Amino acid sequence: MSETASPREHLISLLRQHSLVLGEITLSSGRKSSYYIDARRTVMRPDGQQAAGELIAAHATGLGATAVGGPVMAAIPLACAAISVPAGAELVGFFVRKERKEHGLQRWVEGGAEPGDRVLVVEDTVTTGGSTVSAIERIRDEGFEIAGVLSLVDRLAGGGATIAEAADAPYEALTTIDDIYPDRPDR
Repeated sequence: MSETASPREHLISLLRQHSLVLGEITLSSGRKSSYYIDARRTVMRPDGQQAAGELIAAHATGLGATAVGGPVMAAIPLACAAISVPAGAELVGFFVRKERKEHGLQRWVEGGAEPGDRVLVVEDTVTTGGSTVSAIERIRDEGFEIAGVLSLVDRLAGGGATIAEAADAPYEALTTIDDIYPDRPDR
């Protein structure tokens, strides 16, 4: 990271460099798009993990959350990033399974968080918000308090409002598609 760039500016630069994929893509919602944001390509690199971790941990701490997590694939690298930076030293991570295990503790929510904890739900990229809303329902059903929801990237397709309503808590995005791909054709 350059000495003059903030962690957010650095994250945007990394997302442009590593995560923006141009070409026709089918999104998880089934919609077609001429671009895709694969945020894991950024977060799974040391400098991306550091920048995302600092921002997520600061956000969680600001909301009084004690745990960070969300949908299984998207949240795992984000939660690990948040708990691995000094600002996240007091946080624990968790993830929400797509399917409940038929053995063991048979929990939807796995990891270091316990029912009753105040949690920050994290998601890598939000389009419609469907997977995040499903995770929020399971988190609430398991007895956790939702302090807020934070996405790494919001595609500005309406998912943020859907998530905020489902969470009954604040939703924010660290970046938007406008930051990463301001000249996109569908703008």
